Amino acid sequence: MAESETRYRVGGMDCASCATKIDTAVRRVAGVADVSVSVMAGTMTVRHDGSSDLKVIEKKVTGLGYSVAPLAGSAAPAHVQGSQHRHDHGHNPRDHAGHDHDHAVHDHEGHDHASHDHDHPHDHGEKEIEGLHGHDHAPMAGPWWQSRKGRLTILSGAALVAAYTVGHLVPAIASYAFIVAMLIGLVPIARRAIMAAFSGTPFSIEMLMTIAAVGAVVINAGEEAATVVFLFLVGELLEGVAAGKARESIQSLTGLVPKNALLEDNGQTREVPAESLAVGAIIMVRPGDRISADGIIISGESAIDEAPVTGESTPVRKGVDAVVFAGTVNGDAVLRVRVTAAAADNTIARVVKLVEEAQESKAPTERFIDRFSRYYTPGVVVVAALVAVVPPLLFSGPWGEWVYKGLAILLIGCPCALVISTPAAIAASLSAGARRGLLMKGGAVLETLGKVTMVAFDKTGTLTEGKPQVTDIISFGLSEAQVLSRAAVLEQGSSHPLALAILNRAKSDGVPVPPAFELEALPGKGVSGKVGGETLDLLSPPAARERGTLSAEQDARITALNDEGKSVSVLLVNGVAAGLIAMRDEPRKDAEAGLAALKSAGVKAMMLTGDNKRTAAAVAGMLGIDWRGEMMPEDKQRVVGELKRQGFIVAKVGDGINDAPALAAADIGIAMGGGTDVALETADAAVLHGRVGDVARMIELSKRTMRNILQNITIALGLKAVFLVTTIAGITGLWPAILADTGATVLVTINALRLLRIKI
Repeated sequence: MAESETRYRVGGMDCASCATKIDTAVRRVAGVADVSVSVMAGTMTVRHDGSSDLKVIEKKVTGLGYSVAPLAGSAAPAHVQGSQHRHDHGHNPRDHAGHDHDHAVHDHEGHDHASHDHDHPHDHGEKEIEGLHGHDHAPMAGPWWQSRKGRLTILSGAALVAAYTVGHLVPAIASYAFIVAMLIGLVPIARRAIMAAFSGTPFSIEMLMTIAAVGAVVINAGEEAATVVFLFLVGELLEGVAAGKARESIQSLTGLVPKNALLEDNGQTREVPAESLAVGAIIMVRPGDRISADGIIISGESAIDEAPVTGESTPVRKGVDAVVFAGTVNGDAVLRVRVTAAAADNTIARVVKLVEEAQESKAPTERFIDRFSRYYTPGVVVVAALVAVVPPLLFSGPWGEWVYKGLAILLIGCPCALVISTPAAIAASLSAGARRGLLMKGGAVLETLGKVTMVAFDKTGTLTEGKPQVTDIISFGLSEAQVLSRAAVLEQGSSHPLALAILNRAKSDGVPVPPAFELEALPGKGVSGKVGGETLDLLSPPAARERGTLSAEQDARITALNDEGKSVSVLLVNGVAAGLIAMRDEPRKDAEAGLAALKSAGVKAMMLTGDNKRTAAAVAGMLGIDWRGEMMPEDKQRVVGELKRQGFIVAKVGDGINDAPALAAADIGIAMGGGTDVALETADAAVLHGRVGDVARMIELSKRTMRNILQNITIALGLKAVFLVTTIAGITGLWPAILADTGATVLVTINALRLLRIKI
């Protein structure tokens, strides 16, 4: 039976323990093969054999106190999903084309599960409990104090203040007042602990908290128990706010696309919802308006501010046939744009989908920490139990003192900060990269990028502009402008890349291009025509040699230009050589700086191209890079394999189509280009804006992320180690213990969020 894949929007998650509980519960459902849960994206992907009852999966999640809703168009045969990827990362974004990013992450306040809860009542023990899950921080629609969790925290704090007041006024009932204050916060926590235990997670943070609080009451530390519960709720609230910030950073991209568009219809323009625009529709964009869809300009020329999408501070001048992206801002003129992608499939929507899916895939470090925490938490419970009972039993220590220390160790040992240390940093990094046009499909890709020691570049369209440009105009008797003008006359109407290079140069130089007569294509040789009484020919050098019109000196000039990797056309006027026009696909403006950035980072670079060796050598010489020329796709794949065998960690950069075999063979395949379907889907990562320097930025982002993860792990384990020692020594108690846990979690999350603001 073919496996299928279903994606869900899950509301209410804000820390890694949430994801672990959901993962554990859903894996127990019959027919489920694999589960991926992303806290930062608020999504879950379930691979199943088709026999699974999806309603049972949803009941498992809602039973734990989270909201869940299937994402539209999410089901797809699993063998299609991510078939190109070797790191178990990312899924084919086109399989989720219907993914609706306006799908609200349901707030627990409404428990919006009517679509299935009423038709399928929960079994006993699976019933959704009102306010069950304390991590109620699905992106808060409003201030934190209006959320369910915020209100519970305020109520718990007020009860604690009331207990202190009552205890001061009536000391005899002080202990009972603190127990009541504790129960107000603890009852929802205990309910969640019980539900998690029934779903396969007995050692949840809620369970540790419940045991510690109840134990504190038993040893007459009710005041501390109530305070610890309140601090726990405050810590969770802070966690939720911090996690919400990370989640919003990528979702805020969707807010860049305007809600409405001006549609041209039978000569009239009318305002319609942007999401209703069909491919092929014509829209009008006024100066100052945000462009409402991906498209191609069909009339008008304007400066486009792409900063909201690409981070580029300088507006880009764009005219007819230029590609524009939804969410960018039209500058100074009216544009008419033909829509090329539906709203659910524009560049921003696809970037958001891709990043959300990437956040579900785990980096090797994250997988290791997940495995470690499975043994770590039960180990903490065992250590706490031993601390509580061994000294009194074997060394006659006071029971109250050692039980108190054991309960404090339970709280210190909560693994939240450790478990979230990696996913928080990776989610922030993926979001930061996406906002700059750097897409990485998952934590494994992000982690591997920092280890890259060799980058193999394609030439055409990657290191070079991808279209020839006129580099030299050599005249024999005429002026350069006259040579260019006559050549442009002959090339009018042609779509050949070399012809377009001549026409573009004539346009930029302001050279007149009068109409030609009797234009005739000479197959394999060139083109001829008549203008103003002159007979003109624009020929390839071999065709000109056949005519016997080239002197030895002129032939030597052509050979010298060919040796520089340039294509040459010979202009004849009335049968006599009048000039040469040389063209070459020139390196991108940022190519040299981008390669220098790689070199300074200690990463080697090589150019692999199908072009002839003369052209390859010329371009490589300009850029100062090793090269291999005249390579077929399978040759590029073979060279990548050889580099890997030499011990290099290889990234291959190409256009994602003819480089597919080499992209697949490399440790990391990076697609270069403007966000095409193939570029986004076939590679492990994509540089949307085609800048060579972005490859170095991607590697630098990976290195910063790994440093951030190391800092997070140090914070998480360091604080625990310090408080473990001070607790056993009797210096600190329950209050500092809970602060050590929630404080470390908040510190780790805030440290990870710094990645959102980095300048790369």
